[in-house]
Amino acid sequence: MNQNNIVGTLHAWRTSLQNTSLVRVQDVTKRYNKSIALDNVSLDVNAGESVALWGENGAGKTTLVKAILGLIDFQGSILVAGHDAKRKGKDVRRSIGYVPQEAIFYDMSVMATMKFYARLKKIEIGDWRSISNLQSPKNRITTLLNQLGLADHVHKPVPTLSGGLKQRLALAVALLADPPVLVFDEPTANLDVKARRDYLALLATLRKENKTIIFASHRMEEVESLADRVAIMESGRIVESLTPGAVRLKLTPHVELTLWIADNERARALHCLEQEGVKAHLNGRGTVVAHISAEQKLNTLQLLAKQGITITDFEIERGKLWN
Repeated sequence: MNQNNIVGTLHAWRTSLQNTSLVRVQDVTKRYNKSIALDNVSLDVNAGESVALWGENGAGKTTLVKAILGLIDFQGSILVAGHDAKRKGKDVRRSIGYVPQEAIFYDMSVMATMKFYARLKKIEIGDWRSISNLQSPKNRITTLLNQLGLADHVHKPVPTLSGGLKQRLALAVALLADPPVLVFDEPTANLDVKARRDYLALLATLRKENKTIIFASHRMEEVESLADRVAIMESGRIVESLTPGAVRLKLTPHVELTLWIADNERARALHCLEQEGVKAHLNGRGTVVAHISAEQKLNTLQLLAKQGITITDFEIERGKLWN
C-alpha cells in the first residue's frame, strides 16, 4: 500500500471513529407510579462530542443521567461504549467518569481520598507506600492533582476545602480510570463566580482533549463553554436539538439576576421584589435570585436601593424564566 493510500485509510478510520455513537439512548421511558419522568427519549452522543441536557427543574435531565449510569430501571435501551446499561451496569459505570452536582466525601485528606477511589476502581499506580513513586510524573494520582490545581492541598482534610476545590477533587476521582465518557450533573451549580469560571476553564481543557461529555445544565455560560450541541428537555422529552448559539438567541429575552445581600436584609429584599411582581427566590449561597426581562435589570437594582437595601455584588446570566 502506497503512502497516499495509508493516509487515506487513516483519515477514513478517524472519521468513522468520530461518527461512532459512544452513548446511544433509544426510546427510553421512566415512570414513577403515574408520573412520567422520561417519555420515549432518544439521543446519540458521538465519540469526542459534548452534549448539554438543558431544561427547567423537573424536565428529566437528572433522571436521564441516572438512566445512562445504569442506576435506575427504565423501558427502552441505553448503550455506553457498547455496554448495555440494564444488563451490564458495572461495565457502563467503568466507562463513565461521573461528577455529581455536590460530591460527598469521607473525612480524609485529599491524597487519602484519591488512594481510596483508586483502590475501588482498581487503578494500578504502584506501591503507595513509596513516596518517590507517588511523586513520579508517571503516577496517575500525581498527574491529576497537578493538572487540576490540587497539588498544594494533598494533605488537607477534604471537609476544609472550598466548594471549588471539592469539585476539582470530584473531577480528579472521575478521571482516575481515564474513562471514555464524562457525565456531569449541574457542574457549577454550587460554586461562586470565580470558582465557577476556574472550573469551567478546566472542563474546557478536557473538551479540547476530545473527551466525550454529557452534562445537565441550565446555565448559558456552561453551555457556551462546553457544548457542541444542546438537547432541550421539557416534561421528560427532548423537544429540540440546537447549537449553543441558537439556544442563546432563543433565551436572550430574559436574565437571571443574582444579588448578594446581607443576611438580615435578604427576606425583606425578596418580599419587596415579589410585591412588584418579580419572580425571585432565596439561594443557598447567601443570595437573592430574580428572574426578569433583560430591560428590568436597572429598575430592579434601583427598586431595592430606594428601600435602603444594600447590594454588595451582583451577577447577570441570560436564561429562560425557570426555577
